[in-house]
Amino acid sequence: MTKRQAALITGITGQDGSYLTELLLANGYEVHGLIRRASTFNTSRIDHLYRDPHEPGNRLFLHYGDLSNSEQLTNLIYNVQPAEVYHLGAQSHVKVSFEAPEYTGDVTGLGTTRLLEAIRRSGIKTRFYQASSSEMFGSAPAPQNEQTPFQPRSPYAAAKVYAYWMTVNYRVGAGLYACNGILFNHESPRRGETFVTRKVTMAVASILAGRQKKLYLGNLEARRDWGYAPDYVEAMWRILNQEKPDDYVIGSGESHTVREFVEQAFGYVNLDWKEHVEIDPRYFRPTEVECLLASPEKACRQLNWEPKIRFKELVQIMVDADMEAAGLKPIGQGQHILAKVVPWHRQTAAER
Repeated sequence: MTKRQAALITGITGQDGSYLTELLLANGYEVHGLIRRASTFNTSRIDHLYRDPHEPGNRLFLHYGDLSNSEQLTNLIYNVQPAEVYHLGAQSHVKVSFEAPEYTGDVTGLGTTRLLEAIRRSGIKTRFYQASSSEMFGSAPAPQNEQTPFQPRSPYAAAKVYAYWMTVNYRVGAGLYACNGILFNHESPRRGETFVTRKVTMAVASILAGRQKKLYLGNLEARRDWGYAPDYVEAMWRILNQEKPDDYVIGSGESHTVREFVEQAFGYVNLDWKEHVEIDPRYFRPTEVECLLASPEKACRQLNWEPKIRFKELVQIMVDADMEAAGLKPIGQGQHILAKVVPWHRQTAAER
């Protein structure tokens, strides 16, 4: 029997990891995921994909490990021998990085180096994807592309810049097939509940259900380039399936303020956002990134990639999912869009 191509995903239990797992399984891969050992399960985003390892035909395997432990990473690379490694794991919350800068640097920055070094020492021919972030551009003028100098404005962004350049150095110096995907903001119903987009769409559903009256937010004028996460994980896969390794900016090419996201979300269900939204200074960052706007022409040209879901549709998809999760009947426009454009996507119970 021919051995299936194996892929290793760090951060498999996160938003991107779960969608990437769906995509790779749909393309016939054997998928291995790194998860942290904990006293409670945190696999809800991939539970709909998981099968008992003893079942014939199972192609998803989970391994305990931690990005702070180089020995575990080295053993994992040797044992799995993946053809592709997608490094998505990190302390990825910008606001938290100001409160835990050392931990963020260790996991988000040095974690990448540990993984790259494990690959180099193993001698295994694998392709490595580093999940870089638009936050690395920081205060650099928009629009931002692959030539825009990084000006990080948070410990998270600084750690990602370090990881970016380590990936480049292992590509140039050690000859690894190592790539950076500089992804601008990408959201979905699986986005963490403390991120602003999900915080907004959950609040809309909760207010409609009569369980919440107010939503407290920080800077409404920050501009971001928002896209739909399943579109973006497809770009990751395309990046690792090019003839030569390279770095790519991935984004929608349009920018919207947090205020616009709020207006779209509340307006979708005919609520006046001004009656429910309050500003709380605690949610402001010590150093703000005012505007992120991708210039993704290189990715569109070389990867033959473009986002299928645009801003308005993204908001509708997220609001619909959170309404259903709250026990309400969704408006339905987002679900209709979703069914048409991502054929490999398998919805979780919360998204159906």
